[in-house]
Amino acid sequence: MSKWIRKGDKVLVIAGNNKGKTGEVLSKSGERVVIQGLNIRKKHMKRRAKTGSGEIIEIEKPIHISNVCLCNADGKPVKVKVRVSSKGEKELYFIDGQNEVVHRVIKKTL
Repeated sequence: MSKWIRKGDKVLVIAGNNKGKTGEVLSKSGERVVIQGLNIRKKHMKRRAKTGSGEIIEIEKPIHISNVCLCNADGKPVKVKVRVSSKGEKELYFIDGQNEVVHRVIKKTL
C-alpha cells in the first residue's frame, strides 16, 4: 500500500513517536516521506555575517513510508484498491461504509 502514497495525500502515522497523528505529505524521497507538522526536530543554525545572530529553527524530518498509511477525511486508515473505470482510467479507491470512494486517478490507459 505504501507505493500509492505521494505528495499531497493525507496520511496517518501508525508507528513511532507520532503514532495516531495525521498530516499531509510534503515530499517523498525513496522510502521516506516528510509530513507537515510531524516528526519536528530542532536545528541549530550557525551565525552568518548577513543575519547577525544564530538561531534555532524547527524542521520536519522524514519518516519511513512503512510507518504511515493513507486515511480518509475523518482520519481513519483505509486500504486502497486499484480498478479500471469505464472510461479506461486506472483509479485508486477505498470502501467507506457501503460506498466506494475514488481516492485518485492513477493514469489513463489506451
